[in-house]
Amino acid sequence: MPNHFVAFWNLENLFAPEGFAGREPWIAQAVAGDLNGWTQALFDTKIHQLASIIRQMNGSLGPDILGVCEVENAFVLQQLTARLNAQIATRNYTVVHVDSTLDQRGIDTAFLYDAAKYTVDPTAIFSHFVMRRTGTRDITQATFITQAGRELIALVNHWPSRSAPTGFGAEYSSGFRATAGETLAYWHQRIREEKGADASVIALGDFNDDPFDSSLAIHALALRERGDVVRARTAKFYNLAWNYLAQRVTDSRGNPRDLDGTLYFGGNGNLFDQILISRPLLTGAGGLTAVEQSARVETFPEMVSHRVGEGPIRFGLPKGDVARNVNQDGFSDHFPVSVEIEEALLS
Repeated sequence: MPNHFVAFWNLENLFAPEGFAGREPWIAQAVAGDLNGWTQALFDTKIHQLASIIRQMNGSLGPDILGVCEVENAFVLQQLTARLNAQIATRNYTVVHVDSTLDQRGIDTAFLYDAAKYTVDPTAIFSHFVMRRTGTRDITQATFITQAGRELIALVNHWPSRSAPTGFGAEYSSGFRATAGETLAYWHQRIREEKGADASVIALGDFNDDPFDSSLAIHALALRERGDVVRARTAKFYNLAWNYLAQRVTDSRGNPRDLDGTLYFGGNGNLFDQILISRPLLTGAGGLTAVEQSARVETFPEMVSHRVGEGPIRFGLPKGDVARNVNQDGFSDHFPVSVEIEEALLS
């Protein structure tokens, strides 16, 4: 097994049940129509479905660190970790979470991690706001300290969506994601300045753009060419998502096929869910080395639609009509992604 198994998953609208007493009033108003019919039973089923996939990762040991997005609050994360801890005897998952006050629906980014494997410095948890004309989703940063004392600095992202008024395409919102890319690149550089050139940094998330889009390739400095990152004297990322392209999957009916994306929209696949690593994670300069060929999309057959032009089987939200809008055999509208990281022995 790898020393460290790091994954990311967009959990697709993981909200607490309708009428949840701890819901902030402004969030209740923003999502009220979506949660009509979102009962405790449906919420419990959603938690069960998510946990059934997470626990299969890493050879059925579950990930060591899991970045997530589209979660409402700490409550839903605690319900998920409780389910996972009950099902995986070797794990003691806990949560790194900062409430977003800017996203229009109140959805957050966060980490689940095994507290038996890592300590987290509470003074090194940051929420980096991505500003546009109005506030938008944040980037959560945490430092995970291994048992050998090495630091893995992780940033989990959920960049602004591609939604646009009728008649406009992705270009309407592309500037918002360019801003998110610049924000990520800025903090990558600041980490390097504070921690040194050998800082092991991993950025993962739902970027709502493909690896070749300018928000990633230009603004976030997330490159395809390994050598360009290794030779760089500034803070650049190597984008491991390019490694997904050779992957094959088996769908829920046992049929093999090519992998076209981590999510599908309008019959087309997109690689929006990506893992970016700093130069030290390529070279091992900080004692941690990403196993490049291990970067993959987690596509367990039960979550892969057999329908042409579809990928993950989504769970959905009721939006007032449970029968039409919820599939209790579903999971999320995104596949998870993962990478293994090896740690050098101390001399």
